[in-house]
Amino acid sequence: MPGDPSEPVFSKIDCLQIPVPDLEAGLAFYRDGLGHSLIWRSATAAGLRLPDSDAEIVLQTERSELEVNLVVDSADAAAETIVAAGGKVLVAPFDIQIGRCVVVQDPWNNRLVLLDKSKGALATDEQGNVIGNVAP
Repeated sequence: MPGDPSEPVFSKIDCLQIPVPDLEAGLAFYRDGLGHSLIWRSATAAGLRLPDSDAEIVLQTERSELEVNLVVDSADAAAETIVAAGGKVLVAPFDIQIGRCVVVQDPWNNRLVLLDKSKGALATDEQGNVIGNVAP
């Protein structure tokens, strides 16, 4: 139920998104230089493994802000709960390849990116290129 604080809204960190001006240069630094292995890649982003976590480092070229993505059961319900608790919705829930996403703000103007995985994880080929989704 939206606004019900009996269950936590955030379940875990999905990823740390790091903006890079060029994906190949980002991969050269984070993968080749720092040793984080490639999990998946698309034309504008690449997911790299954090060995002691199922969270990822995501290098991306589409936005200039560093951001943390938090997993929720439902992006739509989380947005309602955030508003009921005194926060704001900055970007209304929208579809993403793995599910739904919403950008919210807490009462202290901290921007939070929340996503659900209702469409399943990314499916990749042998080289890590995204080719679709794995059913949830």
